[in-house]
Amino acid sequence: MRSVFPACRAVALATALTWLLAAPASAQTPAGADAAAGRVVAGGAVPDEATKAEVLARLRELYGAANVVDQIEVGGVVSPPNWTANVQKVLSPQIKQVKRGQLSIDGTQIALYGDVADEGQRQQIATTMSSGLGQNYTVKNGLRVPASGQDLLDRTLANRIIEFETGSATLTPKGRVILDEMAAVLPKLSGRKIEIVGHTDNSGSRALNLALSQSRAETVKSYLAGKGIEPSVLSAVGVGPDQPIAPNDKEENRARNRRIEFRASQ
Repeated sequence: MRSVFPACRAVALATALTWLLAAPASAQTPAGADAAAGRVVAGGAVPDEATKAEVLARLRELYGAANVVDQIEVGGVVSPPNWTANVQKVLSPQIKQVKRGQLSIDGTQIALYGDVADEGQRQQIATTMSSGLGQNYTVKNGLRVPASGQDLLDRTLANRIIEFETGSATLTPKGRVILDEMAAVLPKLSGRKIEIVGHTDNSGSRALNLALSQSRAETVKSYLAGKGIEPSVLSAVGVGPDQPIAPNDKEENRARNRRIEFRASQ
């Protein structure tokens, strides 16, 4: 089963599941939801309604029903033996420790990305996830320990959207104003690398959205470099529609998914 997020690609062989885990606070959290748990958008494909019901029940148990957005489709895939039982093992309470994350379960291939508090937690979560799975399962540990300074980036961006002209990588005046503020604080993160991540909604083809998100991230990088930020500390990547922070069901939510994120690392 695949979620697209978390929230998030065509599944050719087996089942895949992807979703956004414990998204950053406030902006993604609906009224009345548990802000500590974050928003989980579950999507992708599963073989039958029973599998879908079991996966959603487990997610709602972990994160609360108000925090789980169902975008799961039924049919068109075949899961490996005991797949649903193994997914239940993967969805352990420890997974709630992952922030800004994405979990993908594609058949017997599992990949987990996101931020955790320390190296011990990074290793322990992956070890716990692997335990009890059959030898045919592989777990890719893409978790990371974010560098100090991420909170400064988050406070400066303040859940605002860096705007571009429709369908292009041209910044709007409002977008440039926000980037001017970011350029003013980035020198305070001496010694840190900054990853600029471009996101889109799911309108149009995934291939075009990936290209657009990459172009927008590159535009932001170039703009900041033009403001005096050393280009070598900046990197740009586009992930297209694969990591939404809201369901793409109305224009307000699609606008929130069209965003730029800044991630500090060592």
